[in-house]
This record gives sequence, C-alpha cells and structure tokens, in this order.
Amino acid sequence: MLDHEHRHSGCIARIEHDRSSADFDLLSPLSIRGCQFRNRIGVSPMCQYSAIDGFANDWHLVHLGSRAVGGAGLVSLEATAVTPQGRISPGDLGLWDDEHQESLARIAQFLYQMGAIPMIQLAHAGRKASCDSPWKGGASLTTDNGGWEVVAPSAIPFYDKMPIPLDEKGIEGILIAFVRAAKRAVNCGFKIIEIHAAHGYLLHEFLSPISNQRTDRYGGTLENRMRLLIEVVREVRANIPQDMPLFVRISATDWVEGGWDLEQSIELAKQLKTYGVDLIDVSSGGIVKFAKIPVGKNYQVPFAEAIKREANMLTAAVGLITEPNQANEIITSGQADLVLIGREALREPYWAIKAEQVLNHSPAWPLPYGYAVKRSG
Repeated sequence: MLDHEHRHSGCIARIEHDRSSADFDLLSPLSIRGCQFRNRIGVSPMCQYSAIDGFANDWHLVHLGSRAVGGAGLVSLEATAVTPQGRISPGDLGLWDDEHQESLARIAQFLYQMGAIPMIQLAHAGRKASCDSPWKGGASLTTDNGGWEVVAPSAIPFYDKMPIPLDEKGIEGILIAFVRAAKRAVNCGFKIIEIHAAHGYLLHEFLSPISNQRTDRYGGTLENRMRLLIEVVREVRANIPQDMPLFVRISATDWVEGGWDLEQSIELAKQLKTYGVDLIDVSSGGIVKFAKIPVGKNYQVPFAEAIKREANMLTAAVGLITEPNQANEIITSGQADLVLIGREALREPYWAIKAEQVLNHSPAWPLPYGYAVKRSG
C-alpha cells in the first residue's frame, strides 16, 4: 500500500479570506461524501498524449500541479486507460499495472497539498483506440507501426480499422480491469474516481444503438445497452471507500437521429444514482464523425440542467465555458453544481484566481505568491 495520507504544509497554505457572497455561487464550497471542495471550479480531464508505456512523468506533474496552484477546487487527470489496448494513443496514461502507481501517487499528493481535490478518470477507448498523437495527425495506427487490435460492442468501425466484437469473456475482462484500476487509484491517493462513458469510447459504444448492434444481453433494449456501465459502476463502488465520491462522464446525446439521446441519459442517470454514483459529468457527442454539433457558448449546459432536475442528482457542466461570470451564472441559476473548465484552463492555469478577482473576492493566493502580489512595484 502506498502512503497516501497527504497533509497541507504551512509553506503552501493559501491566504484565505472571508466571503459574504450568496449561497451556492461559483466560489462557494461543495461537499460530496468525504470530499470538501474549496469552490465549484474544476479542471476537466484533458489528454496530454505525453506518457510512455502508461507512466506519468514530470510534464503531467507540472501541467496538473499548476492548475491546483491556480486555485481550482478539483483537478482531474486525463483519461487513464485500464488496459494497454484501451489507450487512445501510445501516449495515454495507464493504470493497468501496479508499477504505474508511484508516479500517479506523486501527482495526487501534490494536487491535494495545493488544496485541490485530485480526481482520476478511468477509461477504455474501445474502437477509437490505437491512434497516433494529434500533433502527428491522429491517424489510426496499424500493428505494423505501433498500433494494436481494437475492440468494441459490434464490428462497426469508427476509423478504417475493423474492431473485434467483445464476447462475454472479453466483457468480463474489461469489468475486472476497471475494478483493478479503481483499487490502484485508491492506493495512489486520488479522492474521486470518474468512469469515462462519453465521447464515443467503449462504455459509450455499448450505450449507443449506433455502435451497439448486439443481440445478446448487452445489446438491443436500453436496459441491455446500459448493462455494462452499470456493472462497472456497481463493482467499482463496492471496491472503493464509501466516503469516496464516484462520478460518471456521459455524452448526453450523440447529436444523430436514432442514437443515444437526452431521454435515455436521464434514465441512465436515475439508474446510476441507485448504484452509488454521486455526480454526472455531462458532455456530448463523439460516437460518429459526421454529427452536426451546434457548438457555442453553454451549448451543453441545458443537458446538465435537465439531468440534474429530472434525475435529482448532482451534475457538472462542461463545454465552451470560458468566463467567470458565465460560470457563476450556471451555478447560481441552479443549472449545475460544478463547472469544469477545459481548454480555457490550458490558456489560463490561474483561471480560478482570476474568477475570484472578477467576482469581487480577494484572491486566495498561495503563501509564497501572496506576499509578493500584495507588494507594490
């Protein structure tokens, strides 16, 4: 067992300030099971394609650590593969081996010391696996140039590579891999686990009738298509501490007629709640390349609001949320309980401190910075 009892050191404590804002604004704290978030700002999982054989390195530590220093209440690692074949690219993080734990534990510990709740997103890329990194073109890799065979619910390709349909033994292996990775995540000191069931990756592929054309108990009806995700959630929940929050990221809609949609997402959320999921992280799209997505400001927020209202559970809003007042309105209007900042957090690592300033609160600088920024000149 790794040592994951983290302590807030005095040298990195933050200068705290009393606030008199209304309840449940962007900067108000949030409690979920045993986690206390200092605000409702999270850094979304964003792939860096910079690992080697699944191992995290200094890039991941500095990249994620700077966002924690920048004041976010939650900082999530990128999609972390539960099997080698579940990686999107050869550069993805992994947690399929005990040896991956040491480098990830270092990151979890640092994030927590900086005052952020560290979250890890466990994933399997399914038929969208085995691709080159984006800056090399992102093309599907063959077994001759560093790629591997890909699996899916059905023999329906996303790229030009035909996936191998999973049989029940293969499905059981995926389930076991998620549970083992979750146990390792606990050992590493992560405080939240998120199951990735969005963006056209394996668990989403089972949900969507576009990618799932099975005729067994994992295909056909909504109940059957939800089965694998529910099994993963049930088993992960049973193998992590009861005070540890469990999140699930979903695509609320495929944006394609006859695909996965909001109505099914609401029913899924209701089911997941009964199995111990605490929050639905609401994104959309990714199951096909030809979907016409009306990308714009807050374009996915209505999905988070509908799931929050209809399933009566916590949600996180994501997608083209860039400005503090915009994010604050999402919280104060009751559309979501948490706002996850993605690309804007890449542009501005100190986005949360910026939000404190924009929303007329004294920024909670880390002590080593606070002394300097208060001085003139």
